Amino acid sequence: MRPDQKLAGAPIQDPLRWLAVVRHGQSTGNVAAEAAEAAGAELIDIPERDADVPLSDTGREQATALKGYFDRMLADRRPTIAVLSPYLRARETAQIALADLPVQVRVDERLRDRELGVLDLLTARGVAARLPDEARRRARLGKFYYRPPGGESWSDVLLRLRSLLRDLRADQPDGRVVLFAHDALVMLTRYLVEDLDEAALMAIAREVTIANCSVSTWRRTEGKLMPETFNDIRHLVVEDAPVTRQEAVDARRH
Repeated sequence: MRPDQKLAGAPIQDPLRWLAVVRHGQSTGNVAAEAAEAAGAELIDIPERDADVPLSDTGREQATALKGYFDRMLADRRPTIAVLSPYLRARETAQIALADLPVQVRVDERLRDRELGVLDLLTARGVAARLPDEARRRARLGKFYYRPPGGESWSDVLLRLRSLLRDLRADQPDGRVVLFAHDALVMLTRYLVEDLDEAALMAIAREVTIANCSVSTWRRTEGKLMPETFNDIRHLVVEDAPVTRQEAVDARRH
């Protein structure tokens, strides 16, 4: 008998007790991108490489509000491990939000932001003006499968995210895990955990912009991770912190 035959019909118990994913607070790159789009510019003026873009003052305020969210959680519901994107804006968000909490923290490059390749530092206007063939190819293929030269598609990012979640399930039985990452990673975590297809994911992406420092959570119920919250920003409202929703170039509707 094959292994899949042995498991046929048997309920699958998810090893994780609770999973959350946080988008980083507003970054200086978010601010620069918004200003460039508003000005009709083709290029975004960001001096650092993407991995080194820090939080803005607003982003630090949002991360402080997120700290209140974790501080208010009951001890037996708080995360036991935090896994961070290596990008500075995600690490700074976690450092502020998890300060003084007994959480195991590790960095994993599989949570890095989607790599944009030739689209890096271009606004939507810049892509259309400087790379019209790529703009047409992106419109034809859609954001799930479109891979810019030198960059990644959403499906490429899914490969590394799927690998990370598999490792976490193996290494953290009964664990409560929070990921600190980026807007596309929030969407794609939902895709994997809720077993969505491309059409369902794109329908969500057309309607929702992932807010900075938002929290999306799933809790194990009857053996399966079930959605609790999505793109939740109530902690920002409670702490009177600004709410920002800056999309990346790859996330813009077209």
